[in-house]
Amino acid sequence: MSDDNTRSSSSGSPSEARRRWKSERTTFQRVYDVITGITDYASASAIAERADCSPDGARNALTQLSEMGIVDQRGSRPAEYRRNESYFRWKRVETLADEHTPAELRERLDDLLEEDTDLQQSFGVPAPDAVSVARIEDGDHAAVHDRLESLSRWRTVRRDIELLQRALSRADAQRRDSGDLGASA
Repeated sequence: MSDDNTRSSSSGSPSEARRRWKSERTTFQRVYDVITGITDYASASAIAERADCSPDGARNALTQLSEMGIVDQRGSRPAEYRRNESYFRWKRVETLADEHTPAELRERLDDLLEEDTDLQQSFGVPAPDAVSVARIEDGDHAAVHDRLESLSRWRTVRRDIELLQRALSRADAQRRDSGDLGASA
């Protein structure tokens, strides 16, 4: 019993998880793991520190990731890197199209379009960016918080609508390419 307790308490610690991550993943994989969370440009040295590898190892991985379109690179001496948002949007669209039928995608899209219409009516404007600051800040703290939360949700709904529209187009194209047209009509 004490052996199980020791194992569960040490395996749950952040340092143990990091040690396991380093031992079970290659330098390339660790750099990929790190870069997926980087939205602002960072140097290869900063990424290397987070990926627990040498700056040269990080630079080599980042060069490969840049050539694959997964990473954006800015400058050359020193070069800076960040995740390529277009790649991750494309990857999300492909995943949605592969994992869901066109009917499932349409149903979810219809739900989001209805929610979008409700939010337009609630705010009295056609898009989240058209909401005035005065309209949000009018009222007590709870009301402001609720409106900010609704506005954030609306932006998420809009982003998801775009992704679902693209995924639906992709899923329909996959069905056409495979000759399975019966279920999509």
